[in-house]
Amino acid sequence: MGNEHVPQSPPASAPSRDSTYRKSSGAMQRLITLVTDRPVSLYAASVLRAGYGLLYLLFLLREFPHRHEIWGPASPWTPTLARQLFDQTGWSSVLALSDGRAYFELCYVTALFTSALFMLGWRTRAVSVLFAVVVTSFHARSIFMTDGGDNLILLMAVYLAFTACGRRWSLDARRIRLKAARTDSSAGSTRSLVLLRLGEARSTAMTVVHNCALFVMAAEVCFLYGSAGLYKVQGASWGSGTALHYVLNLELFQPWPTLSHFADEHTLLIAIATYTTVLLQVAFPFVLFGRLKYPVLVMLLSMHIGIAVIMGLPLFSGAMIVADAVFLPDRFYTALPGLCRRAVRRTGMWRPASADHTTGTSSVPAQGRHPDVAGPRNQVAPDGRGAPAPTTEATPARG
Repeated sequence: MGNEHVPQSPPASAPSRDSTYRKSSGAMQRLITLVTDRPVSLYAASVLRAGYGLLYLLFLLREFPHRHEIWGPASPWTPTLARQLFDQTGWSSVLALSDGRAYFELCYVTALFTSALFMLGWRTRAVSVLFAVVVTSFHARSIFMTDGGDNLILLMAVYLAFTACGRRWSLDARRIRLKAARTDSSAGSTRSLVLLRLGEARSTAMTVVHNCALFVMAAEVCFLYGSAGLYKVQGASWGSGTALHYVLNLELFQPWPTLSHFADEHTLLIAIATYTTVLLQVAFPFVLFGRLKYPVLVMLLSMHIGIAVIMGLPLFSGAMIVADAVFLPDRFYTALPGLCRRAVRRTGMWRPASADHTTGTSSVPAQGRHPDVAGPRNQVAPDGRGAPAPTTEATPARG
């Protein structure tokens, strides 16, 4: 018996290794399910589509009187100079294919229609690619005339071409609903198994591409805010709280000098706004996974509105406001119509239509009585003008 082998217990670290492996594999499985199971943030993608389509449409309409000097043959940055720059940078533009005036006008009208169709969500898969080409072409044609808003719209236009941004709040979604209502539900049972498998594979691939594109867009906005905040921290004027004072006194950013001077007179508020701007931008990537992101988004919205009004940068502010919409969940957008209706009811601007305006009798019977049974609650009495008016007593008549 002394020679018998006594089994040794496994090392104490084995259970911890197994549990760590299970946790990591479970996290990886949840990540794979999140990416491949269903497309996320479809409402947010639709808001980005409509927002950037509207912004670029308004931008092209605003610059319509100056289009020849900015992008056309009369621009100081001639098509020849643009082609020389393209050879060095690798950019490309359909506007540089010809120097003719008629060709430029055709491209400009096409850009207007493309922006409008992209905003409305008509044939979104094809129009999103065309919209990305339009934005890239106009951006590259006069690259020295752009600002931060143009750069962000360019990036988002390219990313949106890989998303399913036409599945909500679009003409495509409306067409699909009407088509589904007309199509018999039993028509799809005759499809072969191969076609069903191909359809599932196509749907999974589109879901993966859509989710990855949205994650890249969210990361782009986080990187933009974080890098801007860190750059501001390194500046002496931002650290002393005087950066906005110098900005308000730059003639380039004074669309309304009186308003700029009025804001500059409040020294304490300028210092608070300066420090708040830096704090919001640095903290933004770290508050996205909690409820604190909602007040931060509201404060960022106020900041961008102030930039648009006081500094005269509406395109940049609009691009940032639309980009922030990617962080709002779908439940926010689905609840938004109900919130708007309740807000309208509270202001008294909306009244529900009465049940029957012609006969003056209520089409809904009183509670506790059948509509065919005569009783005091089903009787109508004349109102002050002599017209019959329904009575909706909820309690018995007083003795």
